[in-house]
Amino acid sequence: MYSWLVLPISYDERTARVSIFPAGGSEVHYKPRRDLWPGSGSHGNGPGAPKKSLTEHVQIQRQFLGTELQPTLDAGVAGTGHVLFVDAAHFVYGTFLCCLWSIARVFVRAASGRQRFNVLGTWNAVTRTLVSVTNSTVVNTDTMCQLLRAIAAQERVGPVTLVLDNARYQRNKVVQELAAELSIRLLFLPSYSPNLNLIERHSVYGRYHPDFASFRTAIETTLAGISTTHANALQSLMTLKFQTFQDVSLLTA
Repeated sequence: MYSWLVLPISYDERTARVSIFPAGGSEVHYKPRRDLWPGSGSHGNGPGAPKKSLTEHVQIQRQFLGTELQPTLDAGVAGTGHVLFVDAAHFVYGTFLCCLWSIARVFVRAASGRQRFNVLGTWNAVTRTLVSVTNSTVVNTDTMCQLLRAIAAQERVGPVTLVLDNARYQRNKVVQELAAELSIRLLFLPSYSPNLNLIERHSVYGRYHPDFASFRTAIETTLAGISTTHANALQSLMTLKFQTFQDVSLLTA
């Protein structure tokens, strides 16, 4: 069950402090960690890396698309290779506070705790098929290795390239060594580039489920029907055209 809670907040630019004012409660202060902000060096850029300007970031994306990603996609379309885009989704079954107006009071059965259903998948850019591994614990290096073995087991003819972000469980020695052993190329995206990851366009809309079992079944049923039941709906969404930012000033507006 998914819902949203909207609270009034204020932001102090001098101290970088966010103040939250919950209804009927005391003021809560939260100071975001600067080391996790884009370009700060702790989320994909490496420790101590200088912050890139928006102009530089746009240029890096454009260069990657033209010299790395597009030639790989062209080979896939020509039938001389396979291109698979990788990402993980973490579905949470739990109670999310919200406030709804209703003429009559309605009680809805909700989960007493929070349970997570994880999906680590690959989307074939040409055949438009999904390969995934799932669990209800955590996505880590072992999960990524499981996915690599599942891809290798399909015995594709020609080179296989995985396009993926820089998450630690994907970009580490164990994963890279296994990929090399299985003759799978790992093509890492520039930092903060979800617009270049095709699988990011997939969306699963939430609705109410009485228990975790039905919640999990609904997700698995949707994933199983992506290449069949939902093929027409995805036809115009999963094209090989990628958004690039021409006017950098729009990003800072």
